[in-house]
Amino acid sequence: MRKIAVATDSNSGITQAQAKQMGIRVLPMPFFINEELFFEDITLTQAEFYQRLAEDADISTSQPAPADVMELWDGLLQEYEHVIYIPMSSGLSASCETAIAMAADEPYAGRVHVVDNQRISITQRQAVLDALEMADRGLSAGEIVQVLMREKLQSSIYITVDTLKYLKKGGRVTPAGAALGSVLNIKPVLQIQGEKLDAFAKVRGMKAARLKMLDAMEKDINERFAGHKVHLLAAYTCTEEEAAGWKAQIQERFPQLELERIDPLSLSVSCHIGKGAMAIACSRVIEY
Repeated sequence: MRKIAVATDSNSGITQAQAKQMGIRVLPMPFFINEELFFEDITLTQAEFYQRLAEDADISTSQPAPADVMELWDGLLQEYEHVIYIPMSSGLSASCETAIAMAADEPYAGRVHVVDNQRISITQRQAVLDALEMADRGLSAGEIVQVLMREKLQSSIYITVDTLKYLKKGGRVTPAGAALGSVLNIKPVLQIQGEKLDAFAKVRGMKAARLKMLDAMEKDINERFAGHKVHLLAAYTCTEEEAAGWKAQIQERFPQLELERIDPLSLSVSCHIGKGAMAIACSRVIEY
């Protein structure tokens, strides 16, 4: 029996095809669209999701069913001694706390390790890669969990959105604020520095929003992460052409760093920010 399996959910942005290549398992997140149930990357593609979003369909996210989580763990425990499960941050969903409670009972106690390391999307993906690297280095399940929890706040994400429509829907922007913002071309910059999605700044226009994110990331790298290497990452819900432009702008600002990945944002994040968003992130490189 092999030692350690790594699993996550589709909030990480890891597709089912990528999961097979990486040797991990990804639990698809459930969505309700006009009260019909879909599963990310199983019965709901990125293109279909944005089409329904454009049609102003009623879209909501939900926790994975406990039976689906247990089915995932049961299958892995037939092949592995331990499972490291990295769900999205408990500050953004109750699914993490549910998984922690389930893992505390038999037959999972001591074998399934749920890591609440406050990650989402591209930084959650990086945590999965970190866990895989540690398993390859021969660290025990307990040691991997300890390191992931030690590093849980050592990441940073900035996101700017093209429309205030979905932030208004979610109650993060008032209807009056959204209306005024649209007239004035206000683009909010949001941040995830731990548990939750918070406001960071408001600027006029997407060009200014991109510069604000680059400035904020440069400050984090030079101050918060001074003396440490970082993984530089990016994500988007904009067009491929716009994403290519964003990638070039990041590489121009940080010529000393490699932009390791630029991926579509997971749908669980996208349903709160809509089409046209851009994000930049970093995660501290683990030192052994």
